[in-house]
Amino acid sequence: MKNYNHYKRGYYMPPVQSTNWVNKEYVDKAPIWCSVDLRDGNQALITPMNLEEKLEFYKEIIRIGFKEIEIGFPAASDTEYEFCRRLIEDDLIPEDVTIQVLTQAREHIIKKTFDAVRGANPKNVIVHLYNSTSYAQRTQVFKKSKEEIKDIAIEGAKLLKKLADEDGAEYRFEYSPESFTGTEPEYALEVVNAVIDVWKPTPDRKVIINLPATVEMSLPHVYASQIEYMSNNMIDRENVILSLHPHNDRGCGVADAELGLLAGADRIEGTLFGNGERTGNVDVITLALNMFTHGVDPCLDFTDMPRLQEVYEKLTGMEIYPREPYCGKLVFAAFSGSHQDAIAKGMKYRENDPDQMWTVPYLPLNPEDIGRTYDGDVIRINSQSGKGGIGFILETKYGYDLPKKMKEDVGYAVKSVSDQAHKELKPDEVYDVFMSQYVNIESPIRFIECHFQQIDGIRCELTIYAANKQAEKVYHGQGNGRLDAVRNAIMKHFDVAFDIVDYEEHALSVGSNSKACAYVGIKVDGFEKIIWGAGIKDDIIDASVYALISAVNKAL
Repeated sequence: MKNYNHYKRGYYMPPVQSTNWVNKEYVDKAPIWCSVDLRDGNQALITPMNLEEKLEFYKEIIRIGFKEIEIGFPAASDTEYEFCRRLIEDDLIPEDVTIQVLTQAREHIIKKTFDAVRGANPKNVIVHLYNSTSYAQRTQVFKKSKEEIKDIAIEGAKLLKKLADEDGAEYRFEYSPESFTGTEPEYALEVVNAVIDVWKPTPDRKVIINLPATVEMSLPHVYASQIEYMSNNMIDRENVILSLHPHNDRGCGVADAELGLLAGADRIEGTLFGNGERTGNVDVITLALNMFTHGVDPCLDFTDMPRLQEVYEKLTGMEIYPREPYCGKLVFAAFSGSHQDAIAKGMKYRENDPDQMWTVPYLPLNPEDIGRTYDGDVIRINSQSGKGGIGFILETKYGYDLPKKMKEDVGYAVKSVSDQAHKELKPDEVYDVFMSQYVNIESPIRFIECHFQQIDGIRCELTIYAANKQAEKVYHGQGNGRLDAVRNAIMKHFDVAFDIVDYEEHALSVGSNSKACAYVGIKVDGFEKIIWGAGIKDDIIDASVYALISAVNKAL
């Protein structure tokens, strides 16, 4: 690519090595979660939500389990202001939920923000103050010195404290040095400590210091080192809740958040499905379910993911990427034959102990834990699929437990249909292929009835309709068993010689009342492959004869 030499690193390393986070293996407890869907996520929509839509989304966020929710920027528009007032005046803020409102460090905006939250229980309100501190913003946008930018933060912090004292409201305060990732860490620390010094936090009224990756500029380990440096050097650290607000410009928002938590952060601000400006915010769902798959309670409820997806897409007008981790329509989908076979065997392995630790190949979590299904979400059938997946669908959805070798034959038949149609086959289409090509096949000979007598082994009286003879006729045969007798009757009167090489049967319990299913594999003289047939009838004897005749019909 041209012009690569027009770019350089826009971030700054901490002045001292800050890499203790490397020694931690995984995030071992859930952070404090703050949803910013109604502010950061909403302002990123082509058409922002109206008041009623925001209210519906707000209720869904509470249902999931968020206890801190940034509801908007009240000074930004009438809708934002009215939404805040609606929550307060209609008493829609649960006792254990805190709303958060955002304000720039500008006097008239701060005052409008305080007007918006007046009347709420102060313990249920966070006022979030910010101003930009990065080198690029200081020199290009504000054209101010470091001292002048720091003074903006200090004066804003003082005004928050003054207005809260005048209202007698002990609101909680949050400060963000916006564009933190493009700010020299020593300077960011200087500004943050100045704000903390103004607010003088206590154990009962801690402050939140939020360090946003407003623009993601570095590899995740750099962000983690920046966070560790800030965490280790902030004043009053024991009375500070260290928060992260990662964006996803480099596609590493989740990694930034996870490494930032290892580096000392206590809190995450993010959105559902990663919705946010430009490439989005960190996806809280991915973070939470990453913890879940490590055996850590994320303290959020994603057990009904389909419902959440439906609400989200309806209210935001956004579409969830099919491969969005944990959430997309295809994230559990296995088309590959080897993957399907491994998943099917893993599920079979669990049958004896369904409460054992989850270890199924290719699936990082049980799709059922988030409201997804196996037949619709996991085993997907196309021309790349294999016997394991196709057999899994026929067994789990329809109750057919095919012999191992027959699964391979049915697999090829299904894949051939998919390949010729150039499309994925739904479970009912897989079922149709199985039924049409293997079950109760009635041409060129159609089974009418069969009676058996135990005389010198087994004798059979087989009534069939033969298409080539245009007649229904009774044939007789004798053998060492029922199927052997039927085999001999057919071979005596029809031009086919074969041996029965496989037979299995079982009750059919899915979608049927006391049906019996039988499978027969025959080896026909002159053919290398085993030819398979299946029979389904109320009686297992009739089912087995149907299976044999189905196989024979495929050979004739």
